[in-house]
Amino acid sequence: MLLSVVIPVYNEMGTLREVLDRVKSSPVPKEIIIVDDGSTDGSKEFLDKLDDPEIKVIHHPHNRGKGAAIRTALNYVRGDYVLIQDADLEYDPEEYPKLLAPIFQGRSIVAVFGSRFLGRIENMKLRHYVANKFLTFITNLLFGSNITDLCTGFKLYKTSVIRGMSLERRGFDLEHELTAKLLKKRYVIAEVPITYRGRDVRSGKKVRWKDFFLDLYTLLRYRFG
Repeated sequence: MLLSVVIPVYNEMGTLREVLDRVKSSPVPKEIIIVDDGSTDGSKEFLDKLDDPEIKVIHHPHNRGKGAAIRTALNYVRGDYVLIQDADLEYDPEEYPKLLAPIFQGRSIVAVFGSRFLGRIENMKLRHYVANKFLTFITNLLFGSNITDLCTGFKLYKTSVIRGMSLERRGFDLEHELTAKLLKKRYVIAEVPITYRGRDVRSGKKVRWKDFFLDLYTLLRYRFG
């Protein structure tokens, strides 16, 4: 089984080198697809200098959003499963085996979410905690699911399933679009405990309050649309 690790990048020079080293050191058979989403902090130039057959780099000429970067990457993946890895090291590549475990157990699963609330959380702001809990509650109410962490950035998808979806969102809410469409089709989503080490806006965190309202809109749109 081949895993496609998709890394959306937008101005992540402070952690980019380390996250690539950690992803590459994972023993899981994989390809790495990086989409630079119009970085202006040196990330683009760093990526242009990479000469590694395990890594494919794609550039957006200007910033289009994390969801747009993921959608671009899906055109290039060859793996059986796609794993989204943020470039900011809030999620640890050493925990890939945790996300893959339900697949290797032979369970009929099309997605695995790494749940921070089942595992260990370091440095999550109260406002983010409340927003995450609320959006998760709304998701479970709308779809009759029992997810514990909708907003986790550590997700694994079966390639053939999500490639067959017509995806529209361009921001952080793309992953909520995916979740809504999977749940609406009654696909099974598993969760595993993970470790989360949060960062704040000063350290480069890009999620803002407006994303909360976009996320809520997206859930409602794909539930009733």
